[in-house]
Amino acid sequence: MSNNLSLRTILTDCKLNDTNFLDWHRNVLIVLTHEKIEYVLDGPMPQEPEPTAPAAVRNAYKKHKDDNREASCIMIASMTPQLQQQHMNMGAYDIVQHLRELFEQQSRTVRYDTSKELFRCKMAEGAPVAPHVLKIIGLIEKLAELGFKMDQELNVDLVLQSLPDSFSQFVMNYQMNNLQHTLP
Repeated sequence: MSNNLSLRTILTDCKLNDTNFLDWHRNVLIVLTHEKIEYVLDGPMPQEPEPTAPAAVRNAYKKHKDDNREASCIMIASMTPQLQQQHMNMGAYDIVQHLRELFEQQSRTVRYDTSKELFRCKMAEGAPVAPHVLKIIGLIEKLAELGFKMDQELNVDLVLQSLPDSFSQFVMNYQMNNLQHTLP
């Protein structure tokens, strides 16, 4: 249990407020995955089985219900008091769906700002390549988290296009030799 409590501290360090839904959601997924209950976010709670249903079906429902309650408590405990009040009587799946609706516009704005930064990103002449490429990879990953996943060829093209003119020979060799690389 001490491992669970220590991992849960990432949620106390990043309580959900009006500005950090994406970071909070990622941290919730980490904690719920560690506790092997992330499946409760895949869909709403199933219907309670009839009392005459097989024991295995009733036990599976009880486990899902218990895991859903645990996930909901973990999520609600990591919110501001105002958000806690709004979500007290919801299951884990419903909480995430409601929060997505609440913060959809925020996500849209973040996606716009991130894509703008990515598509305008240019490496300064003489600057080191590695930090520049890591920055681009970070922006690409952030867009993927926001639901805008690009294919690997476009990712590589964005890196090549962001290089300064002094890399034109490298870019030409890359394209002429039909090299195939992916970003991590």
